[in-house]
Amino acid sequence: MRRFVGSISFYLGLIVSTILWGSFATLTGKLVPYTKRFSYVIVTWTNFVLWWLRVTCGIAHSIEGAEHLTRGPGILLIKHQSTWDALFSQTLVAPQSTVIKRTLLYIPFFGWAFWVTNPIAINRSRKVAAIRRLVAIGRRKFKEGFWITLFPEGTRVETGHVGRFQSGASVLASALEAPIFVVAHNGGYFWRRKGWLKNPGVIRVKISPPIPTAGKSSSEVRDEAEAWMRTAMAEIDPASQSV
Repeated sequence: MRRFVGSISFYLGLIVSTILWGSFATLTGKLVPYTKRFSYVIVTWTNFVLWWLRVTCGIAHSIEGAEHLTRGPGILLIKHQSTWDALFSQTLVAPQSTVIKRTLLYIPFFGWAFWVTNPIAINRSRKVAAIRRLVAIGRRKFKEGFWITLFPEGTRVETGHVGRFQSGASVLASALEAPIFVVAHNGGYFWRRKGWLKNPGVIRVKISPPIPTAGKSSSEVRDEAEAWMRTAMAEIDPASQSV
C-alpha cells in the first residue's frame, strides 16, 4: 500500500511541477545567460524531482567517483535503464548539453523547456547524418565549456543487462580528443523501465576515472568505455549480462 500511495504522490508532483516549471522556464529561460541557462532550466527542476522521489518513494542514491568529474569538461556516457538516469544525469555537471531524440522536444512543457537550453537534438533514423550533426554541434559546445551527455547503449536496456555501445559517442570523443567518463548504476531496480510502481532503496552510482581518447580510434574508445561499464555493472549488479 505504501508503494502505491508513494508512487501516485510522486507522479502527481511530477506532473504538476513539469507543467508549472516547464511553462515558466520556457518563458524566462532565454533571459538567462547561455552558459547558466542549463542550470536554471533543467537542474532546478530535476533536483526537485529527485528530492520528491526520495520523499514519496524512498529512493535515494549514493555516488562513487564523483571526484573524477572535476577533471572535465568531457563526454559523459550514462547507463540507460529508465527515466531515473535521464533525470539524474542532468544533475552531475553543468553546463552540459544532452544528446536527445529530436521528437522529445515536441513533448508539451518538458520538451519546450528543454528546447530553451539548446540540447543536441538528432534524428536517429538518419544515422550518418545524425553522427555528423553530433560531431559538428558537439565540437562547438565542447569549445564553449559544455559537457556532452549521451546514453551509449542507444535505448533503455532491461535491468540485469548491458547493451552494446553505439558508435556515436566514441566517434565524437575521438574527434574532440575529449576524455570520457562512464557512469554505471543499478537504478532500474528501483525505477523500472516498465511499470509505474517504485521500489524504495539506495541506487548505487559508479563514475569512471577519465578515459583518454587522444590518438585512439573510435572503435578502441568504444571498446574501452564499454569494458569499463561491464566491469562496473558486474560489481553493482552481479546479475548483469551482455545483450
